Amino acid sequence: MARIGVEESLTDIKQQLQEQGHEVVDLRQEQDSSGCDCCVISGQDQNMMNMQNTQMQGSVINAHGYDSNEVCQQVEERISTS
Repeated sequence: MARIGVEESLTDIKQQLQEQGHEVVDLRQEQDSSGCDCCVISGQDQNMMNMQNTQMQGSVINAHGYDSNEVCQQVEERISTS
């Protein structure tokens, strides 16, 4: 399955993705996204310092306003098309 980076505060999403068989890693620092097929962020502090030099190979999903089922569905859609 895919390697998914998930912000630490999104525990329900982490658990659901693990149950689906994905490898889930905590996103604590920029380099934690290295090697991830997709990352899920909370959107709480999105681009707070206007940093735009982060490089990421996979998709980034903003979980703000979505429940865990909707986010996991977005993850599945993104990794199936990549």
